[in-house]
Amino acid sequence: MHPQILVRPAVPSDYPAIARVTRDSYLAAGHFDDAEHPYMLRIQDVATRASEATIWVAERAGEVVGSVTLALAGEPYADIALADELEFRMLVVDPSVQRSGAGKAMVEAIISHARSLDGVDAVALTTGASWESAHGLYRKTGFNRAPERDWFVPNTDIKLLVYRQEV
Repeated sequence: MHPQILVRPAVPSDYPAIARVTRDSYLAAGHFDDAEHPYMLRIQDVATRASEATIWVAERAGEVVGSVTLALAGEPYADIALADELEFRMLVVDPSVQRSGAGKAMVEAIISHARSLDGVDAVALTTGASWESAHGLYRKTGFNRAPERDWFVPNTDIKLLVYRQEV
């Protein structure tokens, strides 16, 4: 599908690159103004995240250019996953290589992986209401809006949109 991009499970030596790509992509997209925001600090703690969820990376020419976190219902990083869904979160691509196919390669790998899991019939995700480039990627890769599942970040007015794809 994307021969120049390898999607694989993250290993501890990837964690600094994952933290950097996550920080840089969230800041470049304007999701946060400060890398020291409590949520930004949490998502940059890749070792803790990896102990509670599955993290994959997109690699090109030996360099980590993206990452994504996977979770099943009931796991600490699952926000919206139903019992029959694989959820992905924090799909990020290094701002210097966005629109190069790394995001699409990760989404396609997630869908393929979900098909191999017993009891998983769909993939679901949450995205920001104003994150138009992400919406485009999800629509192009076969996801449909599930507006009845939209939700707000607790104690904020930040609305998050849910997308889902049956596998």
